[in-house]
Amino acid sequence: MTSTADPSEASLRLSFDVTRTRVVLRTRSPFQDDFTRMVARIAVAGQSGPLTAEIDLNDFLGAIGELGSWSHEHVEWEEALARLVNSVLDDAATAQHHITSAAPPIGADAVDPADVETLLGPGWIAPLTGFQRRDIARLLTLRHGANFSVPGAGKTRVALAVFAAMREQGEAQRLLVVCPKSAFEAWEFESEACFKQPLRVSVMGASPDPGAEVLVVNYERISRALNRLAAWLRSAPGALVLDEAHRMKLGANGAYGAACLALGPLAERRLILTGTPAPNGARDLENLLSFVWPGHGKRVVADAVGGGDLAYASSVLRPLFTRTTKSELGLPPVDTKIRYVDLPPLHQEIYEALKGNPSARSGDLDALGKTMLRMLMAATSPALLAEGSTRYEPLAYQVPPLDAPPGDSLYTLLRGLPRYELSPKYEEAVKIVAENAKHGRKTLVWTTFVRSITTLERLLAPFQPAVVHGGTADRSGQLQRFREDPDCLVLISNPATLGEGISLHQVCHDALYVDRDFMAGRFLQSLDRIHRLGLAADAETRVTVLAARRTVDEVVALRLEQKLEFMGGILDDPAVRQLGDLREEETVAAGGMDTSDIRALLSHLNSTS
Repeated sequence: MTSTADPSEASLRLSFDVTRTRVVLRTRSPFQDDFTRMVARIAVAGQSGPLTAEIDLNDFLGAIGELGSWSHEHVEWEEALARLVNSVLDDAATAQHHITSAAPPIGADAVDPADVETLLGPGWIAPLTGFQRRDIARLLTLRHGANFSVPGAGKTRVALAVFAAMREQGEAQRLLVVCPKSAFEAWEFESEACFKQPLRVSVMGASPDPGAEVLVVNYERISRALNRLAAWLRSAPGALVLDEAHRMKLGANGAYGAACLALGPLAERRLILTGTPAPNGARDLENLLSFVWPGHGKRVVADAVGGGDLAYASSVLRPLFTRTTKSELGLPPVDTKIRYVDLPPLHQEIYEALKGNPSARSGDLDALGKTMLRMLMAATSPALLAEGSTRYEPLAYQVPPLDAPPGDSLYTLLRGLPRYELSPKYEEAVKIVAENAKHGRKTLVWTTFVRSITTLERLLAPFQPAVVHGGTADRSGQLQRFREDPDCLVLISNPATLGEGISLHQVCHDALYVDRDFMAGRFLQSLDRIHRLGLAADAETRVTVLAARRTVDEVVALRLEQKLEFMGGILDDPAVRQLGDLREEETVAAGGMDTSDIRALLSHLNSTS
């Protein structure tokens, strides 16, 4: 790379754009034709004017070799971009060496797990497991890396150990951690527990704490604080960790991803932590590894996965990440099953009309639309589609049910559906919770929609449910009651609210999914609330999924199975694959309850409400 002191004489100038996620190329009129040809080889439609081009940073770095075709003198590089390019070329060569090695790396550049504690220095005081030492050694060998270990494997401690080794070698003085708010406490606790002299940890306020050794910020804030965070990283050598990194899986196409990609080149070491690296397939993994190795990660994933052989893809990608599995943690297996329920006649007729198979009385159901979320609601109860007096109003079921007026339109019947039919999913949920309660087992009930949560709260009132959703004022109080009150036998929540950051495995071993969406990562994260490190060896963890036959539930089950098959194949983790292959279980009268018992329960609830 050459540069010139006078920009007006440069044949080619290269710099970051303001977002630092794209590269701007500029030339002068005498070189226009060569410029056009070169840009076309780097990125189709990259040229933004006769003498300018803007190219996605990842595409630019992936095609960096094309700059070799530029034969003219006086090329001017922005210093930060030149530094990044040189670093990426070195990183790509290192990563390629690990990919092409048939065995774990050996030699002068490899870190031996037995040497890890020496590398951390005398200030490190926390104990490390064998798999943590292995993961630390691997990540130190890679320089930039990914830790895809399951929850409970100690990814936070491993990341802090990598930082400690960098600090001991004088490579870094500070650490920027981007994570969900639910992870703040873990970073603060571990930063104190791991070091003889606790690290100075600061949660991002109006501006970064200039004296912080560890600065913690949540994903929702990084876009607005990008310039201040960039300045903090530039002011001293630092490392950057993305915790629960699947949150930036959209890459440059998402606000979180674009901000993370802009910060990445400023760090001496980049590290991502997530137990669910590819919740929707290869594209997610491409975006995550593009943060770790810009210009290289995306291409490696695409090449590895392109042939469709997951075993081959796993063997190619395995050297680029570390993963501790649940079997390595010694966790007992989880029993996963699915129960299919049949829709009652009116429910089925409304669902078919919403799907686009109208009956004679469909009326104006089309106005409700056919979005994925609406169809998921309709598979549980179409009545959820009708607006309540508030967004929290539960459905009020009639006992005994009334006969549906034959002359009413389906839209009218939909609004009054709880008076005519009980949702079979809700009926099954009551049976399962009652059966568990009979044996003193608490149940964690997941459902996507808030009105479904409040409806289940009413239906499950005899079991004194705790409830957590986005509008819950005292989440900690609800969780404490579920953990400590022996009469509180059920917790009802949605994965979007409670899918990360809490542990319930000490008190609860049964999970029930009234419905699921297409987000495989969210499904896995929510499962980990009750199946994680600390379980007794003889603990029996049971997961039941409810699905309505001939509805979108069957599509969701198929797509989640495919996604978990892909992720399990890439990670070489049979336990992940198993979670997609649910064992079908017949619906049975649980806890001695049949339909008449359910109706009697509802009648009791109505009389006391």
